[in-house]
Amino acid sequence: MRLAIPLGLLLVCGLSAQTTPVAFTGAHIIPIAGNEISNGVLVVQNGKIVAVGATGSVTIPAGAQRVDATGKVIMPGIVDSHSHIGSVEGGDGSAPIQPEVRVLDAVNVRATTMQKARSGGVTTVNVMPGSGHLSSGQTLYLKLRPGNTIDDLLIKLPDGRIAGGLKMANGTNPRRAAPFPGTRAKSAALVREQFIKAQEYKAKIAAAGTDASKLPARDLKLETLVEVLDGKRVVQFHTHRHDDILTVLRLANEFKFRVVLHHVSDGWMVADEIAKAKVPVSLIVVDSPGGKLEAKDMNMASGAILEKAGVMVGFHTDDGVTDSRLFLREAALSVRAGMSREKALYGMTMANARILDLDARVGTLEAGKDADFLLMSGDPLSVYSHVLETWVEGVKVFDRSDPKDHLLAVGGYGASRNDEIYVDECEVER
Repeated sequence: MRLAIPLGLLLVCGLSAQTTPVAFTGAHIIPIAGNEISNGVLVVQNGKIVAVGATGSVTIPAGAQRVDATGKVIMPGIVDSHSHIGSVEGGDGSAPIQPEVRVLDAVNVRATTMQKARSGGVTTVNVMPGSGHLSSGQTLYLKLRPGNTIDDLLIKLPDGRIAGGLKMANGTNPRRAAPFPGTRAKSAALVREQFIKAQEYKAKIAAAGTDASKLPARDLKLETLVEVLDGKRVVQFHTHRHDDILTVLRLANEFKFRVVLHHVSDGWMVADEIAKAKVPVSLIVVDSPGGKLEAKDMNMASGAILEKAGVMVGFHTDDGVTDSRLFLREAALSVRAGMSREKALYGMTMANARILDLDARVGTLEAGKDADFLLMSGDPLSVYSHVLETWVEGVKVFDRSDPKDHLLAVGGYGASRNDEIYVDECEVER
């Protein structure tokens, strides 16, 4: 029996991790942390990876559920370091720098883009506001678990904070009529001005010590920038042109904040400078270049050139610039243009985990890490391969054999409706 269930209801069937161990046997395993395993075993339990290795080297727990994955490929869940799924919104037109804006307050977990991302193998994602501001707000790192509210998808840091970065941008996008900057030089000047204010705000707080009467008035904008100055929040910086990239490196060095360069269409032109600064890159590789003048010199070999220079390279979708369902193409295109297979797959997984400071939990298949992984029909870099299943923390969140998931994976009538989904009959709670 099929039920049409409004998305306002919490779907509770299959939402908790398996307490019984599950062993996937016979698969070709790409652990990222080490060599590929031609005939391997992956054991998961309680949302974590228990063991991974070659057949015969892994002890399968007694009573484990066995899944024959012969002929299939298992790899870590894909980490997308820059996406806009969930109909996310950020800053408005009132000011060019709005770090106090939290996309936490503007993500639709029921948007079909969320499930489409799961169908493409994305398990962890950095949801970003747009790039029409010098800073459009705080980004949000999410696990694509099944969920009824945004709280169900949040990643919490050890100190209890919600994981996320700060979106900043330069180049063409933030340049417009006042109060926005009209030139590249003014853009950098406005950013400097705000970081200097943040330094002064931080100094006043330190000077106040335990005397609350001496504290400055609370300022949410400056609070966020102080988190950046203290290294608690990474700046995720949209930048394309070679001179804009160098401006970002200059600002990061001046104010000593951690930064990731996003897009970097001209990154191949200044690869040595990026490597010298020891700054990672979140690269987008599109198979139909164009769209904006500052991206005219995008080079398919950027990944290979940056890799050779010693830059850590991750990939991102900027969904919907690249549809999350087609994300693996970026790694494949980069390999075709000269990047190594190992670093291209690393860029889809562990490099992005490091970019988001989540590498202790995700990005590789290792004992103790979250049980986020994909079951694929073939090699991940082949255009003929499909994601068959996506698992997040030991829970299957996408199954291509399920008609509703298949519809989202391939498109067609009803595939983009946000108001309801169709599921097998199961327990439903209001």
